Amino acid sequence: MLPVPRLALGRIIMVEGKATIVVLTYNRREQALSTLECLSQLPGGWPIIVVDNGSSDGTANAIRARYPAVMLIRMRRNLGAAARNIGVAYAHTPYVAFCDDDTQWEPGALERAVTLLDQAPTVAALSANVQVGPDRRPDPTCQLMAESPLPSAGLPGPRLMGFMAGACVMRTRAFSDVGGYWPPFFIGGEETLMALDLTEQGWDIVYAAQVVTRHFPSVIRDTISRQRLLLRNAIWVAWLRRPVVSACRISLRQLGRARLNGALFKVLGASLVGMPRVLRRRRVISPATEHLCRLMERAETLSALKLFAPAECEGGRDAASMQR
Repeated sequence: MLPVPRLALGRIIMVEGKATIVVLTYNRREQALSTLECLSQLPGGWPIIVVDNGSSDGTANAIRARYPAVMLIRMRRNLGAAARNIGVAYAHTPYVAFCDDDTQWEPGALERAVTLLDQAPTVAALSANVQVGPDRRPDPTCQLMAESPLPSAGLPGPRLMGFMAGACVMRTRAFSDVGGYWPPFFIGGEETLMALDLTEQGWDIVYAAQVVTRHFPSVIRDTISRQRLLLRNAIWVAWLRRPVVSACRISLRQLGRARLNGALFKVLGASLVGMPRVLRRRRVISPATEHLCRLMERAETLSALKLFAPAECEGGRDAASMQR
């Protein structure tokens, strides 16, 4: 594999190309093309895999015509977040750097991520520093991550219990060990389950402020549907992994938010329909992991109160702002 140059201490040194960029896209042709233009110009020539999630607007054909060097995987239908599992299956590098079609890795970001992961063998995922829009506004979630109260001694950044699915660099083996994303979630908060399972297996998740990605939020999104999925998925995650008391508390909180949004019966109905499948996969986390969850939730609640705004979902916003 070709070496990838990176800048360090004012000089060029070489690191082996160890990361594949996996891009997920759905019906955002122009934005996907813009993202690929940026990614293809990154120093080092990182391999790129695009998973087109069943687009009907000509996205796949446009990518194939303009970027023949990109590996394009065309799904017959929209699988949501689980389509990333397909992209990872085709990656032959120890690390994968995830993008959505509205996020772009900054030059030097992947080199820094590779170095951090090489030096921290217990770290499964680095959640990136997300800068929003042309004016590079810091994503509020990153501030929460930077102020994480979890013990982080020996780690290359603050320890987390979540990450942004569309703005992270992960160890390929760790992703596979936990089975990737659970398809029934479709989209919205799906990384929360993966974060719990990674932690249970002894992996660490950290916030890497020096690994920067840009986010140019698309205007093409179904906000109402997304909010309902976030609420439903938060309830499902609670019953998949959390103790009964926590699962009840989280469920009531999410249903309260659904009621405020005028979607109580839709969210409740969707949650109940999938509950038999959820309970069949229920595997309660250890007290140590539950303690970390409670620490993080307490810190997020305090931050939310300071901002006079509720968090979007249990366990933080995670990748809600990063996904379509």
